Amino acid sequence: MRRPALVAAIALGAVAFVSDAQAHSSISPPVAETKTLQQFTLDVQAEKQDSVTTRVEATFPDGFDVETFTASPGWKRSEVTNGSGEEATVRRVTWIGREASVDTDPVFRFTATLAGAKSYGVGVRQTYSDGEVVDWTGPEGSEQPAAFVKGVSSLGGGSSSTLTIVALVVGAIGVLLAVVGLATRGRPLT
Repeated sequence: MRRPALVAAIALGAVAFVSDAQAHSSISPPVAETKTLQQFTLDVQAEKQDSVTTRVEATFPDGFDVETFTASPGWKRSEVTNGSGEEATVRRVTWIGREASVDTDPVFRFTATLAGAKSYGVGVRQTYSDGEVVDWTGPEGSEQPAAFVKGVSSLGGGSSSTLTIVALVVGAIGVLLAVVGLATRGRPLT
């Protein structure tokens, strides 16, 4: 009985590993608390052996509010915004530069706030030195998915009082099982 469970666990782990390995552009953290300013990292995988990435364009959906960017040595950045002044929101950013080598992935950092609890797909357009352009703008699970971030209202899964109640219920079940085990001293309950 244990062997099928082990095989199933290994298979699920392999599927999770393969799906992560197929991600071509990703944002970390993949899950973020809403209405909290935090740092994100956009990683665009270099997949060609004979060309390097020379341009990366990211388009942010409504509710994914970018505030600041970290300097990326070797890359020049330009932004397209909606609005002006304090109310301006970044809708698209373009980095133009060059990867150090075909083995180096372009990585860009920025701070942003997610407006609500939902999944946000950041469209990424990658241009290589040979002129090829690849759009990572598809839905999750597609061959060319956007970089997705899931906004959640609380990373803890609930308030501390909710966690305390869950812990007390689990503890009570454990005590009950211990009492039953002592009362029966290993005999079957029939």
